[in-house]
Parts: sequence; C-alpha cells; structure tokens
Amino acid sequence: MLEVQEYLKIIISLLVIINPLGNSPIFLSVTENLKPAQRNRTARMTAVSVAVILTLSLLFGEGILKIFGIDIPSFKVGAGILILIMSISMLHARVCGSKHTQEEAQEAEDKENVSVVPLGIPLLAGPGAISTVIVSSHHSPTWSHRLILVGIVIMIAFVVWIVLRLASSIGDAIGATGINIGTRLMGLILAAVAVEFISSGLIVLFPVLKG
Repeated sequence: MLEVQEYLKIIISLLVIINPLGNSPIFLSVTENLKPAQRNRTARMTAVSVAVILTLSLLFGEGILKIFGIDIPSFKVGAGILILIMSISMLHARVCGSKHTQEEAQEAEDKENVSVVPLGIPLLAGPGAISTVIVSSHHSPTWSHRLILVGIVIMIAFVVWIVLRLASSIGDAIGATGINIGTRLMGLILAAVAVEFISSGLIVLFPVLKG
C-alpha cells in the first residue's frame, strides 16, 4: 500500500494526462450534429469506455509487458518520453498526435458512434494514461492497491462524464482562451510527471546514476 500523497499524485497525473477539459472542444466537434440527449449518451459511454480501458490496462498491462520481455524500468523511460512529448504539445495548447490525429478527426465525423473510438481511445484513455496506470499498478503487488487504483479510475471516469456533459456550458463560460490556459498549466505539471518517470526508470537501469 502506498501513502495517501502517492495516490493523490496518481489522481493528478491521470487527470492531467486525460485532460477532459482540454479535450472537450474535440468532443463538441465530433458530436455537433447530435441532439442533446444523444450527446449526453455519448458523454456517458465515453466515460464508461475510459473506465473499462484503464481498468483492463492496470489489471493485465504488466502481464502483457512480461510476455514481450519488457521490464517496468524500461517501460517507465519509454512512457516518460511519450508523456514529455504530450506535455510539450499541451504547452502549445495542442492535442498530441499520439492521442488524436487529423485523419482520425475526419474519420470520426463519419461515424455514428464515437464514444469508444476515437473519444474513449486514443483521445482520453490514450497511450499516456494507459502507461500511467500500468506503472502505478507496479508500485505494490497487493490486490488492495489495485482495488484502490480501480476506484481512482472510476472516479476519473466520473469526472470525464461530468466535464463532457457540461462541455458546451464550460466552453461558453471560459472560452477557448480559458481552456488553452488550463491546458498549458496542465502541460507544465505533466512535464514534471514525465521527468519523474524517466529519472526513476534510468536509476534502476543505470544504478551508477544514484551517486
């Protein structure tokens, strides 16, 4: 079991990486032709897909890595680099290409159901979020730790649902400038998370760095 502050760090990291506020304009864009009731249903199903994807990742992700012979320290470094790239994009108030490309956006416009793809994955529960839950699940081998992480994932999914459901109102209230400012601030936090991932992985891979 980890200390409370460590779980708080995981919560903050996931919220920043998933960034439901910064991704709400994309949600509004791909659901602009839907009626309010349909948009609300899409928001709910997107939140459910985020919860399912991240729960499966934290329960089975490390096992899948072992099948491919990838250890957690190496994965931490790779995940940290990916998250650092995402943070740089957020500092420029842009969506990282690893989460959502222009081609995917165009394809989403032709889909009737966008709640799982591209909204659930890769936009919200993308490589960064999946990497974070896998690394977090490795912190302790106990099932109580994993149950707490599942609870955190469900809480994050609930926040996603609330933000997407209120996306139109939030956009009207703070505007594009407000969303961009929030995204840049979260990008700064995310950069710190990325550096911690990379440094902790490198210390295990190269013990000489401890000195």
